[in-house]
Amino acid sequence: MSFLLFEGKHHASIYQKYRIAPPQKVTDIVLNYLNQKKGKPHMLAVDLGCGTGQNSRLLAPHFQEVVGIDVSESQLEEARAVSGYPNITYRKGTAEELPFPDSSVDLLTAASAAHWFDQARFLVEAARVLKPGGCMALLGYTDSFSLRYGSCDDRLNLIHAEFKKSLLPYTSTRVAVADSKLQDLYAAIPFPEKERVDCVQVSQPISVRALVGFLESFSMYQAYSRAEPQAASSLLLDTQNRLLKEMGVTSPDTEMEIHLGYFCVLASKPK
Repeated sequence: MSFLLFEGKHHASIYQKYRIAPPQKVTDIVLNYLNQKKGKPHMLAVDLGCGTGQNSRLLAPHFQEVVGIDVSESQLEEARAVSGYPNITYRKGTAEELPFPDSSVDLLTAASAAHWFDQARFLVEAARVLKPGGCMALLGYTDSFSLRYGSCDDRLNLIHAEFKKSLLPYTSTRVAVADSKLQDLYAAIPFPEKERVDCVQVSQPISVRALVGFLESFSMYQAYSRAEPQAASSLLLDTQNRLLKEMGVTSPDTEMEIHLGYFCVLASKPK
């Protein structure tokens, strides 16, 4: 089944502006795995649950063709609006019904999206469309990221924890699948060649404004906003104001550091 949680135009614009793209070191892990298991040339990469195209654009220099697939037309409109990537096309569709011939895809990937898939149906399609030696790369991060700024790290992380607690009634059980680093999906992959990389630590600067936009992009916040728009808006504003106060600054453009732990589930179809 498809989860239509990212449909709105406002959500898509927030996603495009503030969603954190996978870091280069994670892309390198995926490409190195593909080089080892299948080798070049790299013709076709398919980015499932591509959203506004952050991961698709990272793959574009390394493949003859990249196809991004998502259930949300609003997300795809944002992706198509980014120019400069002539070898990327975007199509509306699902991970469970892929519009590709048998044994035609070099790399099948999903960034922070595979927890939404119907596991059994997706794995059947993956086995069908991948070339012999072709690879699957499912990556993401848990929501247990941490924030750092001066001497107030603990207080900033408490604010983030309280924000998450407010959203618990609106949090899909699928988010727990992501936080488990796709353990059940990994176990179900039928290919004998598979591995996982669990702790790719990434640290990068992020402004208070961008962090709040990142939080706003989360599916559970969007569910809260649909149910209680005024309360959700107040929560977001209060979170920003608390962060600024703890940091002792007034500008939301002030930067802190965000630390995320990425994971990769990798598998190669037998040759």
